[in-house]
Amino acid sequence: MDRLKYILAGVLLWMLCTSAGAQDSLLTLSLAECRRMALAYDEDLQKAGNGVRQAKLDKAIAFSAYLPKADANATGAYMWPDMDMMGMKFRMHGAYMAGIALTQPLYTGGKIRAGNRLAAIGLDCAAENHRKVRMQVLADADRAYWTYIAVCWKVRMLETYLRQMDALRAQAQTSLDAGLATENDLLRIDAKRSDIDYQLQKARNGANLCRLSLCNVVGADFDTRIVPADTVIVLDAPVSLDESIALRPELKLLQKQVEASEQQLKSVRADLLPQLGLSAGYYHFGNFKLKGMADDGQGNYVPFTQNFKGGNWIAMASVSLPIFHWGEGLRKVKKSKLELANSRLDLQKNSRLLIIEVRQAVQNLTDSRRLVETALRGESQATENLRVMRDRYVVGMCTLTDLLDAQSQWQQARSNLIEAQTQQKINETEYLHVTGRLE
Repeated sequence: MDRLKYILAGVLLWMLCTSAGAQDSLLTLSLAECRRMALAYDEDLQKAGNGVRQAKLDKAIAFSAYLPKADANATGAYMWPDMDMMGMKFRMHGAYMAGIALTQPLYTGGKIRAGNRLAAIGLDCAAENHRKVRMQVLADADRAYWTYIAVCWKVRMLETYLRQMDALRAQAQTSLDAGLATENDLLRIDAKRSDIDYQLQKARNGANLCRLSLCNVVGADFDTRIVPADTVIVLDAPVSLDESIALRPELKLLQKQVEASEQQLKSVRADLLPQLGLSAGYYHFGNFKLKGMADDGQGNYVPFTQNFKGGNWIAMASVSLPIFHWGEGLRKVKKSKLELANSRLDLQKNSRLLIIEVRQAVQNLTDSRRLVETALRGESQATENLRVMRDRYVVGMCTLTDLLDAQSQWQQARSNLIEAQTQQKINETEYLHVTGRLE
């Protein structure tokens, strides 16, 4: 019993250590690795890949309509009672018929050709949808990554600010002990420090939420600690921004929808045209029996039984022409024409919306570049002003209020710079996304 207790205790200790190790797992993540993991994990992208494979199968299925089809069939029958045929009995006890037939469509009014074209359009649509989902995954990964970096930088900035306030309080305490400061100075510093600590706690909570969001994007365990590898933001040099939407998968999907509606109209029209086909086959039958009485040529009637079995080749050509279906076909054609008109209207409407998206992205990227330049100047000025105020405060040439104001200005300027730089990276990704260039 004691030995069992030791074994159970050892197993429990191993489980706890394993659990703790899993919770403390560390992941150093670069933007490239973030994208790679997101692409490998995302369920929607996997479904889009399955959609491409399904479309390829649909195309192969549609092409098979051009080819002859072979079908085998077999029929067995047991009829009771026997059938009376002019005084004789026709018996089917275990009769059978089996054969194989080959059917080749010769003319279908263009329905097979339209079906193959629809399948090809479906494959193109599946490929564009896969590209669309892939770009969305990359955009989500970039947004989650840079947002997490921004919040982490703000946490470090507030931690630095808090250490500055601790140093200032120590300095004020020394001055108070020497009779060069008042209790009010300490109270004001403590109040400011409490406010910074409050902001720091909020930033840490936000960083944890952003970490969870990033873990969800890349498929990591939610207890994983993530350390961004991109500690320096390198901003791309300004270039002329193209507002074309020609590469947008959404535009290509709308264009393919119009093409699909055109082919669907041809398919409906084909139902009004003649259908011509050719079939050939071989059929074998057996165990059909005929029983009765027959004259033996001498005036005597004797019983006889005849068994029918054998096989035959057969070839047939068929033509089908719809004549009168109460206007059903014409109404279907009109309905397909309206669907085609709706597809063209959707293309016209959504093309304008896509252009608006691109222009908004261009404007956001242009504005973010200007904001970064302004934030850089503001952060440089605030840093220099804080340095001057610290020196002046040490020699008693400025008040505590001036120093606290300079520190607040530095905090705000630094926060603005962090937001501007990370937002520009997000806007760069969004611009590439809405122009169909995010790969």
